Amino acid sequence: MSIDFPTFLVIATAVTGIIWLIDAIFFARFRKASKHKPIIVEYSKSFFPVFFIVLVLRSFVVEPFRIPSGSMMPTLLIGDFILVNKYAYGLRLPVLNTKVVDVGTPHRGDVLVFRYPQNPNLDYIKRVIGVPGDVVSYKNKTLYVNGLVAQQTKGGIYTGVGSGAGESGSFQSTEQLDTVKHPILIRPLTPDFTPDCHFLPNTPIPPGHYFVMGDNRDNSNDGRCWGLVPEANLVGRAFVIWMNWDLNRDSLVDWNRIGLTIH
Repeated sequence: MSIDFPTFLVIATAVTGIIWLIDAIFFARFRKASKHKPIIVEYSKSFFPVFFIVLVLRSFVVEPFRIPSGSMMPTLLIGDFILVNKYAYGLRLPVLNTKVVDVGTPHRGDVLVFRYPQNPNLDYIKRVIGVPGDVVSYKNKTLYVNGLVAQQTKGGIYTGVGSGAGESGSFQSTEQLDTVKHPILIRPLTPDFTPDCHFLPNTPIPPGHYFVMGDNRDNSNDGRCWGLVPEANLVGRAFVIWMNWDLNRDSLVDWNRIGLTIH
């Protein structure tokens, strides 16, 4: 059975901390005359603070992610490395993902990282379109929330680069969700849904659930395909790009993207 990184961090922190504590309580006083500690104690004493700090930061403050697909283009490109605010939607215990402190909830327009409902071992990133109580529909490339049109400002033809070159020819527009303006990509000749994408809420979204879509509207495996995101699956809100690395581009790093805030 494979162990994911959060589980490894918890186990490593616990094991090194327990070894260090047991040694300090029961054995350290018997070797006061000796400067040498057992190697397992030396390693535990050295690595425990590192594991603990990384565990706390990653679980409760920020966590890095890499964007592997083009579903959020043009907001996020393949190869973007992002930071995710882990406390925006409440503090959760690592591994168990149980919320222990309620800080806030997602808003329409947030770029959300969550555990994929059909396979919680996978992390997905999409934009929050509907919150509890909303009625959402999507027809003829137009989004409706509670019967109101999400206004779009037409742009030009999009030109993709590197791993996103396949999206060239899409039309780029600016969509507004509440106060959040964000870019989207649309292919006018592509049907609104592929045969596998048939779900869309036509009744109010129930409490504790959220409806999400990718900004690349015609190339996104999102809530239209598999439904709603439960509150228990929330990971955090993406807020900044800290690196971009794309092996399919002539210049591997796009320096202009580093430090961009995510809207």
